Amino acid sequence: MKKSKNVNEYIENSSEESRSIMEELRQIIKSTVPEAEERIAWNVPNYKLNGVLAGFAAYSKHVSVGFSEGGLSDEERKLFGDKGYKTGKGTVQIKFDQEVPSTIIKQVLKSHAKMNESRKK
Repeated sequence: MKKSKNVNEYIENSSEESRSIMEELRQIIKSTVPEAEERIAWNVPNYKLNGVLAGFAAYSKHVSVGFSEGGLSDEERKLFGDKGYKTGKGTVQIKFDQEVPSTIIKQVLKSHAKMNESRKK
């Protein structure tokens, strides 16, 4: 995929299957932490609030959403895993046929925003 100048362009340039997931993730992030700065970083949509907060990227079979530099806690990973989502150190894969786990994502965003705030002090 070619480099995008902004998040709208990134979503438009992505596969049709991934767009609705990314639009929903974008809406969740912007409504949960409206003060976060939206940008393109590392060639993908990224949100910054007292450091990196979250980001997402489209792949051939899923959209990956990642959380702050510290990654996911074991408890957060379990929340996603129990609902059938594949997780990594700081990422969650949302397959095209899965619903976006909005409640868990909102919870994690709020927690990571607080962590970033406390690290800043």
